[in-house]
Amino acid sequence: MNGNALNEADRSANGSRPGRTTPDPQDEERAIESALVARAKKDTQAFGELYERYVDRIYSYVYSRVQNAEDTEDLTARIFYRALDRLDSYEDRGLPFGAWLFRIAHNLVANWRRDQGRRTFVPIDGMVFPAERRDEPEAAAERREGEEALWAAIERLPEERRRLLFHKFGDQLTNIEIGELMQKSEGAIKSLYFRTLAALRRDLSEQFEDGEAEGPPSVSEHKGK
Repeated sequence: MNGNALNEADRSANGSRPGRTTPDPQDEERAIESALVARAKKDTQAFGELYERYVDRIYSYVYSRVQNAEDTEDLTARIFYRALDRLDSYEDRGLPFGAWLFRIAHNLVANWRRDQGRRTFVPIDGMVFPAERRDEPEAAAERREGEEALWAAIERLPEERRRLLFHKFGDQLTNIEIGELMQKSEGAIKSLYFRTLAALRRDLSEQFEDGEAEGPPSVSEHKGK
């Protein structure tokens, strides 16, 4: 992760689009989804469309915590059954429907893990960053060193910040969806993300100055949403 990547992540997390005059695609998408949810309350076929929109992301979210295909499929089905059963009580507060789904998923997975007597949080090494693909041996070795330095810095973060990175990079959730899971506002998530990136930058810079690493990590930064 180099300085340019961190700066790009800062700009992306802020969500700024200078000079934009066209309608926000996200607002348009939410309007479409809101209409779909309203239809789904009266027509189960419309709920099927919501299912298709989110099933892959919900499945990935559950699998990253359960690590078992059979249990993941069962939990994913239960999540959507629960959502359908409680759809009449769903209130559109201007958030994506997915934020509500992920809250249901979070609760069901937490209950499942308690029943299994296991940990309720997946270690940070379950998180995957998209890496640059370079085949040269020296470049690959350099990338591995950089990634190791990055993971070490992440492990030194407080749990709340590691959890934020896990949701953003591992689950690829939006700031709004993360806020629902962490019970924070979208603005608070953006602020925490900025502070987390700044802390990582300071930590990595100190490592390089102390000679603990040959150069900055070459892991690509996932854009904030």
